[in-house]
Order: sequence, then structure tokens, then C-alpha cells
Amino acid sequence: MSTRVVVTDYTFPNVDQEKAAADSANATFAAHQAKSDAEVAEVVAGAEVVAVQFVPFGPLACQAVAPGATIIRYGVGYDNIDLGAAKAAGLKVGYVPDYCADEVADHTAAAALTLLRKLIPLDSSVRAGEWAAVKHARPLKPFSETTFGFFGMGQIGQAVLSRLKAFGFRFIVADPGLSTEQAEALGATLVSTDELLATADILSLHAPATEQTTHYFNTERLAMMQSHAMLVNSARGQLIVEDDLADALGHGVIAAAALDVFHAEPLPANSTLRSAPNLLLTPHAAWYSEAAIDRLQGLVATDITRALNGEEPRKPVRL
Repeated sequence: MSTRVVVTDYTFPNVDQEKAAADSANATFAAHQAKSDAEVAEVVAGAEVVAVQFVPFGPLACQAVAPGATIIRYGVGYDNIDLGAAKAAGLKVGYVPDYCADEVADHTAAAALTLLRKLIPLDSSVRAGEWAAVKHARPLKPFSETTFGFFGMGQIGQAVLSRLKAFGFRFIVADPGLSTEQAEALGATLVSTDELLATADILSLHAPATEQTTHYFNTERLAMMQSHAMLVNSARGQLIVEDDLADALGHGVIAAAALDVFHAEPLPANSTLRSAPNLLLTPHAAWYSEAAIDRLQGLVATDITRALNGEEPRKPVRL
């Protein structure tokens, strides 16, 4: 019986690279659009290699694949894979954390600059028939007097900082994995989270969703920020209590925010974020460019080849 490679779901125009990787090893290949754990379990039954995009990969699926199978997640995170169930089933899990760092950094920097220069309210005012720059831009500090904060400073945070250096911001960062010397080498000052919240004029989130960081930005912590402060999140939706943020924006606790990631995606129709003022919303688009899609699929195809050759994933998840 031949080895099976299965794609559970995908939003790409095609999966030609993944199929070519399977074909080159004489493995059978199938691509599906499964919507649930039960459907996934059905389509991956007995498969040795599985590529997963957005559909949940839970206990049923983990039990359905071949013993020792490799599960590859299309993306920077792997929240939709039940790692406990994967470990219990003796599976290998890989992901692709490095395919879109430039795109996410570009998107984050663009969102931050859009907020800081008040482009959205200024645009809205012109469309409404006004011509009143100061009225809609106030308060607006020059960038040389603006403190740009980072909650976490991994690969993407560093890329954002690098892009923004030319604007003359003062950079501060809170990250337990960063030393004072490392922060200084990046051009930033290491501070406590309390000082970060109290001092930053704009705060960009770059932390993983852990037990310590999930729902970190709630009513209490948003209240610690300055009333003119702004928040940008292209990291994980779980970092923010969304109703608390909507309420903070509605009551002027903070001035504005830009979000590309959410608890539930697509954003539910009844989300309080939809009616919150001074909020820029994008549909988890920070990763996107045509080149990034090709890069992502190419790296997943590489992992398929590695798995079929009995090798570890290129970027394994330690279970």
C-alpha cells in the first residue's frame, strides 16, 4: 500500500507544489476542504503526511492518521492543532514560522504609521465635506517626540523596529527573554510591562499567546495606558480581551487601535469591535503577498519531502 499525503484544507489557487513533492516519492496525494475535526479524521485516515491550514486538527484526526505521521501546519502558529492529542498519538508536528516575516513587519509598520498620522479620521473628514486638519489630527506629536513600545521582541518585532528607525522614534520594549544589552543593541530600552503601558504613545504586540499573555490586555491594563495612546496587534488575537478594547475605545481610555488578528476568524457579525470607534480592522492579512503564498507552499512541500524521507520537519514543534 502506497504512502498517503493529504492536504486537509487550503485557500490557495492550487496545491501543485505539494502534489509534486508527493509524486516525486511515488506517494498518493489528495487535497480536501474539510470543515470539522470529524471530516478531517475521515480524509486523513491512514495518512503518513498531512498538511493543515485552518481547520481544527483534534483528537479524532490525531487518532486517524498512520502511527508516527507528520502533521505540517501552513503558517506561523499552530493553535488549530491539538498538541496534547498529537503527542499522545506519537505524531510529529511542523510549522512554517519564517515564510512571511517581512510581510507582517511591513503591515504592522504601515498600520502604526496610519494611526499615528491620523490618516483615517482625516480621510473621513474630507469625505464629509470638512477641511479641518488640526481639528481631526489633534493631538499629534512629531515622531521625534513619540515613544514606540513593543510588547515582545521576536523576529517580527525586530523587523518592525528596523523599518521604523528612520522616523526617529524612541523605542522601548518589555520582553522577559531579552536582556538590557540585547535591547540596546537593537536600539531600544528594556522596561517593565508597567512602564511600557504607562509610557508608550503607541504599542505594538509581538508576543505569543501563552498562559501569561492570553487576555493580558484587559480593562485594567488598557486603563494603565495614556489616553492618547494607540495599540497595534498583528500577533495573536488572544492577547486582547476584545470587548474590553471596544469599551476602552468607546470611552476614550485609549485613542485608537489597529487589529489584524482576532479570537474568532472571520470576525463574528455581532463582535463589539465592529462598532468601536477609531479602530482599523484588517482580515488577518498581514502575512499576505503573492510571493509569501508561493514561499509558504514551497516550504510545506519541502517538509512533505522530508517526512517522506523519514526526516524531521524543517521547523518542528516540540511536543
